[in-house]
Amino acid sequence: MKPVEGRLLRRLPRGVLVALGLLAAGQGVLLVAQADLLARAIAGLDARWLVPLVVCVAGRAVLAHATGAVAARASAAAKRELRGALLAHPRPAAAGGGGDRSAAGSASAGERVTLLTRGLDALDPFFTGYVPQLLAACVVPVLVLARLAAADWASALVVAVTVPLVPVFGALVGMRTAALTGRQWGALERLGGHFRDVLAGLATLRAFGRTGHQSRVVRELAGEHRRATVGALRVAFLSSLVLELVCALSVALVAVPVGLRLLDGSMVLSTGLLVLLLTPEAYLPLRALGARFHASAEGVAAAERAFEALDSPCERTGGALLRVQGAPEIVLEEVTVRYPGRERPALEKVSLRIAPGERVAVAGPSGAGKSTLLLVLLGLVEPESGRVLVDGADLAELDLAAWRRRVGWVPQAPHLFAASVADNIRLGVPDATGEQVTAAARAAAADTFVGELPDGYATVLGEGGAGLSAGQRQRLAVARAYLTGAPVMLLDEPSARLDLASERALVQGAARSLPGRTALIVAHRPALVGLADRVVRMRGGRIEDGTRDTEAAA
Repeated sequence: MKPVEGRLLRRLPRGVLVALGLLAAGQGVLLVAQADLLARAIAGLDARWLVPLVVCVAGRAVLAHATGAVAARASAAAKRELRGALLAHPRPAAAGGGGDRSAAGSASAGERVTLLTRGLDALDPFFTGYVPQLLAACVVPVLVLARLAAADWASALVVAVTVPLVPVFGALVGMRTAALTGRQWGALERLGGHFRDVLAGLATLRAFGRTGHQSRVVRELAGEHRRATVGALRVAFLSSLVLELVCALSVALVAVPVGLRLLDGSMVLSTGLLVLLLTPEAYLPLRALGARFHASAEGVAAAERAFEALDSPCERTGGALLRVQGAPEIVLEEVTVRYPGRERPALEKVSLRIAPGERVAVAGPSGAGKSTLLLVLLGLVEPESGRVLVDGADLAELDLAAWRRRVGWVPQAPHLFAASVADNIRLGVPDATGEQVTAAARAAAADTFVGELPDGYATVLGEGGAGLSAGQRQRLAVARAYLTGAPVMLLDEPSARLDLASERALVQGAARSLPGRTALIVAHRPALVGLADRVVRMRGGRIEDGTRDTEAAA
């Protein structure tokens, strides 16, 4: 049994496992009694055995229904508990291999949704099929062997020797199935995550004519998932053939001698019929267990991902505090960040010094590692190697919550809540006055459009800032960062979605708000780059140069 299966079993209450075990034992006893009664009825042509035979058949049906009901209820409870644990689990630390999944916002939202919905729902075959069958495979062969031994020890010996072959062959094939199913689930997770993100940004993709490219990407991911699924099904069908062949040969080893002994009269008919009826039943639970294993493989693979998420280290809490409260010096020493599933590192041996109060612009093509650099400084992504120093103190040893209170961050895609404009701006400073909110909005060039809203700063926005344009949402995020008064500002392309007039107003506000703060600005446009004391160019996760010629990035 794989460790993940053991953890899933521990999610079931002990009473449920005991009940399922007793139901399996009851079905086994009725099975042996049914075979005995049927052999007696056929051998003696005696109708007296028909009534108890019908009772045994009905009893098995009732117990089978009760097993399904108990397992289904236990499955629902286990999935609910596991889903609740995932939802309640704090965001894991995105360590060197952790990537910018949760850190970057919604990069893995689609994968997480797939895991919480389709993934955990795929556990039904495990709890309702595999677990009851596992208990039946432990109980029924023992009962059958005991009855066979009482009837004919020679046949019981053959069954006892050949029965272990079924789980051995099943385990050999199952290891390959588990690997293929893990690959299939990974492909499904990537497909679901990418498809969700494409749907979320469909309007933007259409506006820029990129729907064709994303359609090809979705087709490629769907093809990868299809190939992985067909590969897993191929192995499942082959394993079924192997198990059927082993069971058929094992039954033949019993049936042929029994037939010969019936011919020479050394075995009575009722005993021979009993042996022939019970022998296949010794192998049937194990064969069915193999089939249930393949049916539950997807759910087990999803559970493995869920337990990985639950076992991932939570974000660090506590730690040292910075002694100096002003704008700090920030130094990166040989910082390397590598995301899982990617051959090339997102950042490779990046070294950079930002003096106290210095404004540094970071320029470079998409995918150069600019956003990852900001995430490292926020402590949302931990480096694989190297370190980040803040006023000489290692960021890995600082209290992250206290550090982030000193940082104003504007991501590429800021999130706004279903609350008023003012509440969204004062998110980091809940007790800010109306005058402070207005001043921050004015510095971010947001006061003009806010004044045109139906209720001004009291206007309630939809979830995600519904009702505002992308540029308006961006300016509110900048205002939110300014309001914190943080001595460190991390701005990730704050003017990317603004028109020229709005960008000019934003730059003028930044020129008044950024002096005296240590700032790192990811920018492509010359107007914003012009605010910087120094421009750093990045390409392929490396820093190419750092110059005070702000025109170099234009």
